[in-house]
Formats: sequence, structure tokens, C-alpha cells
Amino acid sequence: MPSTPIPEAARAHAEDLGAFVTASPSSYHAAAEISRRAQAAGFVPLDEAAAWDVAPGGRYVVVRDGAAIAVVVPPSAGATTPFTILGTHTDSPGFKLKPRPTTGRASWVQAGVEVYGGPLLNSWLDRELELAGRVVTTDGTEHLVRTGPFARIPQLAVHLDRSVNDGLTLDKQRHTQPVLGLGDVADADVLAALAATADDGAGVDPADIGGYDVVVADSQAPRAFGAGEALWASGRLDNLLSTHAALTALLGADPAALTGIGVVAAFDHEEIGSGSRSGAAGPFLADVLERLSGALGATAEDRHRAYAASLCVSSDVGHAVHPNYPERHDPANHPVAGGGPILKINANQRYATDAHGAARWQAACAAAGVPSQEFVSNNTIPCGSTIGPITATRLGIRVVDVGAAILSMHSARELTAVVDPWYLSRAMGAALVG
Repeated sequence: MPSTPIPEAARAHAEDLGAFVTASPSSYHAAAEISRRAQAAGFVPLDEAAAWDVAPGGRYVVVRDGAAIAVVVPPSAGATTPFTILGTHTDSPGFKLKPRPTTGRASWVQAGVEVYGGPLLNSWLDRELELAGRVVTTDGTEHLVRTGPFARIPQLAVHLDRSVNDGLTLDKQRHTQPVLGLGDVADADVLAALAATADDGAGVDPADIGGYDVVVADSQAPRAFGAGEALWASGRLDNLLSTHAALTALLGADPAALTGIGVVAAFDHEEIGSGSRSGAAGPFLADVLERLSGALGATAEDRHRAYAASLCVSSDVGHAVHPNYPERHDPANHPVAGGGPILKINANQRYATDAHGAARWQAACAAAGVPSQEFVSNNTIPCGSTIGPITATRLGIRVVDVGAAILSMHSARELTAVVDPWYLSRAMGAALVG
């Protein structure tokens, strides 16, 4: 079967995206991986509780819980230098571990979980899943934890539900609790299994765990497949695809070539509305931008001038036209996998794109030499939203909403074209210098 050859740079980008996804089973792991990669490239970590020593020509990274912000300050930056922000999010739909998490029945040990965001529930059935996130001991020390393949949400056999293929209905409480093992529940302890995987290698005493934020994640490795291996399957493409693309663009940027202060802002909690201290509706980005501009000698007046000339490229995955359901899409605007980044447009401002932002993005795609396409919803099917409108509302910065086209959004394992993450990252890189 003939197919268009995939550039080696696109394949290399996809493989690195796979490594990023694999390292990031939770938002806390994603933030840590952003910081690790940034520091390996020479970025200086900033502690929010300490004074910041920020200067023109510097590169910095700061982590707040499951969010991270990386910054490149051009050598020529001053008090009114604008910002070019690449905004994304680190969390994905799925499940989160409940309090008193060890449960079970009929000799099956299970974990008690609640639904996080809006996952496609059926896609999580019959997969090897892992538990991952952070535990905090009573002395305030935070540890990243991940179990590797550890759990499974088993589907009921067709012999016990002959109507299952006529319409599967899952009860979010009764039918989504994963099994972990066999035996008496009284002898099992989910927290002990997590504590043994703490990132310091020594583990922690389960009795010392004072709190935890732990999610369920697909453990299957990302991979290319299909004709010409042009397709890319992975968990958490929403939205680690955009986060990796943005970080790759910023790490590869020449500080002297930037037209503004380059920023990657990867927020947590987008899938549940962004309302948290580390979400886009919280103060994290504003805090960082104010401290940066203050270090460059900016007054409030200077900062307002900088914001007026700034741009935020809000990037989240979007819907490619589904070949089995083409009627669900707008009849005139058909974004396709492999067709380049999508520009998201919505009359009701569910996306923040306006004419000026659209023109800036189209210019960036042209400068990067990548194709581009538009996405708008079918009028009978309301679209979702992004961090874009929230960022525009909070800061007054112009925002353009973009992304990469995928299928199976909010599935445990999503699908895109191998070339599209690379296209998106190249266009982001052009936006930083355009």
C-alpha cells in the first residue's frame, strides 16, 4: 500500500514524544520531566519560595505541583519586552485513587477510584494499567510513585451479557474499579505497593504517608504502526503531544532570535476546568510573568504595555475527521490527520482565536514550511474548550487556539499521524521568533 514517506526528523520527534509520554504517567511526572529536560539543556530551576535572580540572556524553569513553566529571556530583553507563550496542559482524562483505596470482593483485590474528567470509559477496559502520581509524607516530603503494569478493569464476558454489543453501559461506580490481584482484601494494601516505588529508590513507610494524588494510567508503550508506519498510537496524547511539542520548540530556540520572552506554560487540571493553584484559571502564570518582568525592572505600566504586545499560543489536541462518522463534523472544514496543525475557531469563544491571532499563526506555519488547516464544530455538536479563553480572560493577552488532529480523543489510547506532532512543534518554533 503506497504512502507518503515520513521525514526522519518527524519520526525522531515522534519517538522522543513517546519517551516523554512514557516518563509522564501523571501530571506530576510530566512537570518533573519538563524540569529535567530543561535543566539538562542548561535552564536554571527557580524556587517559588526563594528570591529569583533573573537576568537578560537567562533560561529558567519553575514547577508548581503538576504544572511547569519554562522561560527563555532574550539577551536584549527589557521592562516592556512582550511574551510569546506556548500554553498547554499536563493532565489527561482517566481515574484517580480514592481515600481508603484498598477494596475488593470474591477473592479479587481492587483499587477504589473515581472518574477524573471525561474519559471514554469503555476504552479503559481490559488494558494493563498502572498507578502513578505523588505521595507526601507527614514531614512534608513529596515523592513521585509509579507501579508499572499493576491493574486492569475487566469487562463482563459476552456470555453473561448477550446484549453488550447492542449498547455498552458502564456504571461509573460499580463497573470501573480495577482489579490488582488475588486474595483477602484484609491482607492487601494499595498504599504499601505505591510506597515501595517511591522515586528515591528506598521507598517510604506507608504509615508515614499523609496524603497522595495518584491516577490510573495506560502502561502500553507508544508506537508507530500502519501502512508506512504513518500512524502513532499512545496514551495521554491529550495533551502531552502539545506539551512535548512546545517544550521541544523552546529548548531548540536561539535566545538571541526570539522576538519576545519565550515561555512554555504547561498547566494541570485542564480536564476538570482549570480551577486550581496549578491550573490555567489559577495565578501560576501571572505570578511567574510578574516576577520575571519585575526582575527586568518593569513597573505595572511597563507590564501592561508588554502584555498588550504579547501572544499566547494555546495548544491542545483537536478532532480529525472520523472516517466512520463524517457527519459529526462541519461539512466544509475537514481537518485530516497528516494535514498539519489545526487552527481552532469558535464563534462563542470556546476557543480564543480571533483574526489577529489567526493571521499570526498562519504566518508562523508558513515560516516553518508546514501545512495548516482550520477546525470549527458542526453547529449541532458543541465543542469543548481549552486554556485559551481562560488565559485571555485572566491576563488580557491575545490568544490563538491551535493543536494537532487526532482520533479517539479521551480514549485510554489515542491516535494521530506521525508527522503532525513534528509539524506542530516547528510552527511553535516559528511563532517564538515571528
